[in-house]
Amino acid sequence: MDQTYMNSTDERLTRLEAAVFGRKRASTKVRHTDVGPTGGLRTLIAQGFFKSKRNLADSRAALEKNDYHYSAQAVDMALKRLSKRDGPLVSFKQGGKKLYAKRK
Repeated sequence: MDQTYMNSTDERLTRLEAAVFGRKRASTKVRHTDVGPTGGLRTLIAQGFFKSKRNLADSRAALEKNDYHYSAQAVDMALKRLSKRDGPLVSFKQGGKKLYAKRK
């Protein structure tokens, strides 16, 4: 077979695949685990934010600094889920307020 015929066939096949299956998109820097309030809190855990005791208001303020804007209820639910038995955070009450810290 002629080389030019093979090249044109490959080009045509590439165009057809792109039309049928779509073009491959460049990957974004956001990982699947960094999405949502839980992802934002995981980012804060990785940055060492929870080395000391933090409450809900502190957590929301830190999330907003990192461009995660969520309601208090959404952040509270994410903190509760991350502080379960096998989660990376521990929760406890001190002075009538619920606090969170990194589990050791």
